Amino acid sequence: MGKERPQAWIIGSDQVAVRGELILGKPGSRARCMEQLRESSSRIVVFLTAVAVVRGEDDAAHEFVDTTRVAFRRLDEETIARYVEAEAPLDCAGGFKSEGLGAALCDSIETTDPTALIGLPLLRLAAVLRGVGFRVP
Repeated sequence: MGKERPQAWIIGSDQVAVRGELILGKPGSRARCMEQLRESSSRIVVFLTAVAVVRGEDDAAHEFVDTTRVAFRRLDEETIARYVEAEAPLDCAGGFKSEGLGAALCDSIETTDPTALIGLPLLRLAAVLRGVGFRVP
């Protein structure tokens, strides 16, 4: 990691959705996306967004996980099909994008950082970057 620029800080992040004991990844296909949304209808899905900020020269690392709880409203087949056709959220954990039409699929979203569900919790990331010496903003 960072052999050419060991003093550089590297930011990595990924997200997964969890419904009960089941981990929902990125659906990858229209059929799987519709299935994920159908099974999330009227249920709570927890989105976990992991972030790591690391530097190679001294093995410095700052890691955290943001948790966002999404309560989906009751979704019928027509709504699901219309949404998947419009947004094609096939590369999104849980099969939906809160920053677009996906917000209309929810009854509520509980979070301390509204940017986390989009994929990168910027409030906490900015705090970490300030902590390691960056002037943000």
